[in-house]
Amino acid sequence: MPKIEKKMEEMGLKLPGVAKPLAAYVPGVMDGKTIYTSGQLPSVDGKPAYTGHVGAECSPEDAYEAAKICALNALAIVKDLAGDLDNVEQVVKVTGFVSSAPGFNGQPGVVNGASELLAKIFEEKGAHARSAVGVSELPLNVPCELEMIVKIK
Repeated sequence: MPKIEKKMEEMGLKLPGVAKPLAAYVPGVMDGKTIYTSGQLPSVDGKPAYTGHVGAECSPEDAYEAAKICALNALAIVKDLAGDLDNVEQVVKVTGFVSSAPGFNGQPGVVNGASELLAKIFEEKGAHARSAVGVSELPLNVPCELEMIVKIK
Protein backbone atom coordinates (compact mmCIF):
# COMPACT_ATOMS: atom_id res chain seq x y z
CA MET A 1 0.00 0.00 0.00
CA PRO A 2 1.32 3.48 -0.85
CA LYS A 3 2.78 5.43 2.09
CA ILE A 4 0.25 8.30 2.14
CA GLU A 5 -2.76 6.00 1.88
CA LYS A 6 -1.36 3.80 4.66
CA LYS A 7 -0.95 6.90 6.83
CA MET A 8 -4.52 7.93 6.05
CA GLU A 9 -5.78 4.47 6.97
CA GLU A 10 -3.91 4.69 10.29
CA MET A 11 -5.65 8.06 10.85
CA GLY A 12 -9.02 6.37 10.29
CA LEU A 13 -9.53 8.08 6.93
CA LYS A 14 -10.89 6.38 3.84
CA LEU A 15 -10.40 7.80 0.37
CA PRO A 16 -13.74 7.77 -1.48
CA GLY A 17 -14.28 7.12 -5.16
CA VAL A 18 -14.31 10.13 -7.47
CA ALA A 19 -17.67 11.92 -7.20
CA LYS A 20 -19.72 12.19 -10.38
CA PRO A 21 -20.06 15.77 -11.65
CA LEU A 22 -23.41 17.47 -11.08
CA ALA A 23 -23.25 19.40 -14.38
CA ALA A 24 -21.17 19.85 -17.57
CA TYR A 25 -17.59 19.57 -16.27
CA VAL A 26 -14.94 16.99 -15.40
CA PRO A 27 -13.82 16.25 -11.81
CA GLY A 28 -10.28 17.44 -12.47
CA VAL A 29 -7.70 18.29 -15.09
CA MET A 30 -3.98 17.59 -15.17
CA ASP A 31 -1.86 20.17 -16.99
CA GLY A 32 1.74 19.01 -17.02
CA LYS A 33 2.62 18.47 -13.36
CA THR A 34 -0.34 20.44 -12.00
CA ILE A 35 -3.75 19.06 -11.09
CA TYR A 36 -6.77 21.34 -10.80
CA THR A 37 -9.81 19.85 -9.12
CA SER A 38 -13.35 21.01 -9.72
CA GLY A 39 -15.23 22.18 -6.65
CA GLN A 40 -15.97 19.28 -4.32
CA LEU A 41 -18.94 19.09 -1.98
CA PRO A 42 -19.15 17.35 1.40
CA SER A 43 -20.84 14.32 -0.16
CA VAL A 44 -20.62 10.76 1.09
CA ASP A 45 -21.94 8.01 -1.18
CA GLY A 46 -23.44 10.65 -3.48
CA LYS A 47 -25.43 12.46 -0.78
CA PRO A 48 -24.62 15.63 1.18
CA ALA A 49 -23.29 14.76 4.65
CA TYR A 50 -24.15 18.28 5.89
CA THR A 51 -26.55 20.95 4.67
CA GLY A 52 -27.53 24.51 5.46
CA HIS A 53 -26.00 27.94 5.82
CA VAL A 54 -23.16 28.18 8.32
CA GLY A 55 -24.21 30.30 11.24
CA ALA A 56 -27.88 29.32 10.82
CA GLU A 57 -28.89 25.71 10.01
CA CYS A 58 -25.30 24.41 10.11
CA SER A 59 -22.90 25.01 12.99
CA PRO A 60 -19.33 26.15 12.32
CA GLU A 61 -18.16 22.89 13.91
CA ASP A 62 -20.23 20.78 11.50
CA ALA A 63 -19.05 22.91 8.58
CA TYR A 64 -15.43 22.31 9.68
CA GLU A 65 -16.14 18.55 9.45
CA ALA A 66 -17.82 19.08 6.07
CA ALA A 67 -14.65 20.80 4.79
CA LYS A 68 -12.67 17.67 5.69
CA ILE A 69 -15.01 15.59 3.52
CA CYS A 70 -14.57 18.08 0.67
CA ALA A 71 -10.79 17.69 0.97
CA LEU A 72 -11.02 13.88 0.87
CA ASN A 73 -13.24 14.08 -2.22
CA ALA A 74 -10.68 16.37 -3.88
CA LEU A 75 -7.86 13.98 -2.96
CA ALA A 76 -9.77 11.16 -4.68
CA ILE A 77 -9.51 13.18 -7.90
CA VAL A 78 -5.81 13.84 -7.31
CA LYS A 79 -5.17 10.11 -6.84
CA ASP A 80 -7.19 9.28 -9.94
CA LEU A 81 -5.15 11.69 -12.09
CA ALA A 82 -1.73 11.24 -10.43
CA GLY A 83 -2.01 7.47 -10.00
CA ASP A 84 -0.96 7.62 -6.35
CA LEU A 85 -1.05 10.20 -3.55
CA ASP A 86 2.65 9.52 -2.96
CA ASN A 87 3.15 11.44 -6.24
CA VAL A 88 2.00 14.68 -4.58
CA GLU A 89 4.91 17.10 -4.44
CA GLN A 90 2.95 20.02 -2.96
CA VAL A 91 -0.61 21.08 -2.24
CA VAL A 92 -0.31 24.51 -3.85
CA LYS A 93 -3.68 26.20 -3.27
CA VAL A 94 -7.02 25.52 -1.64
CA THR A 95 -10.06 27.64 -2.35
CA GLY A 96 -13.00 27.19 0.00
CA PHE A 97 -16.50 28.55 -0.47
CA VAL A 98 -18.69 28.76 2.63
CA SER A 99 -22.47 29.15 2.42
CA SER A 100 -22.83 31.85 5.06
CA ALA A 101 -25.82 33.12 6.99
CA PRO A 102 -26.03 36.93 7.24
CA GLY A 103 -23.46 38.15 9.73
CA PHE A 104 -21.38 34.96 9.71
CA ASN A 105 -17.73 35.83 9.08
CA GLY A 106 -15.94 32.70 10.30
CA GLN A 107 -15.18 31.33 6.83
CA PRO A 108 -11.45 30.83 7.58
CA GLY A 109 -12.29 28.61 10.56
CA VAL A 110 -14.54 26.43 8.40
CA VAL A 111 -11.93 25.97 5.66
CA ASN A 112 -9.38 25.13 8.36
CA GLY A 113 -11.08 21.73 8.44
CA ALA A 114 -9.57 21.00 5.03
CA SER A 115 -6.28 22.84 5.60
CA GLU A 116 -5.51 21.13 8.90
CA LEU A 117 -6.37 17.72 7.47
CA LEU A 118 -4.06 18.26 4.49
CA ALA A 119 -1.25 19.30 6.86
CA LYS A 120 -1.72 16.10 8.89
CA ILE A 121 -1.73 13.91 5.80
CA PHE A 122 1.07 15.53 3.78
CA GLU A 123 2.99 17.42 6.52
CA GLU A 124 5.13 20.16 4.88
CA LYS A 125 3.85 19.14 1.43
CA GLY A 126 0.37 20.02 2.66
CA ALA A 127 1.18 23.68 3.43
CA HIS A 128 -0.69 25.77 0.86
CA ALA A 129 -1.93 29.18 -0.17
CA ARG A 130 -5.64 29.59 0.47
CA SER A 131 -8.81 31.60 0.05
CA ALA A 132 -11.94 31.24 2.21
CA VAL A 133 -14.89 32.98 0.60
CA GLY A 134 -18.38 33.52 1.98
CA VAL A 135 -21.21 32.94 -0.49
CA SER A 136 -25.00 33.09 -0.24
CA GLU A 137 -25.78 29.63 -1.68
CA LEU A 138 -24.03 26.45 -2.80
CA PRO A 139 -25.25 23.43 -4.82
CA LEU A 140 -27.51 20.98 -2.94
CA ASN A 141 -27.68 23.42 0.00
CA VAL A 142 -24.26 22.25 1.30
CA PRO A 143 -22.35 24.43 3.78
CA CYS A 144 -19.04 24.43 1.87
CA GLU A 145 -17.30 23.58 -1.37
CA LEU A 146 -13.59 23.17 -1.97
CA GLU A 147 -11.22 23.13 -4.92
CA MET A 148 -7.51 22.36 -4.97
CA ILE A 149 -4.43 22.93 -7.08
CA VAL A 150 -1.78 20.26 -6.53
CA LYS A 151 1.72 19.86 -7.99
CA ILE A 152 2.81 16.29 -8.67
CA LYS A 153 6.24 14.71 -9.10
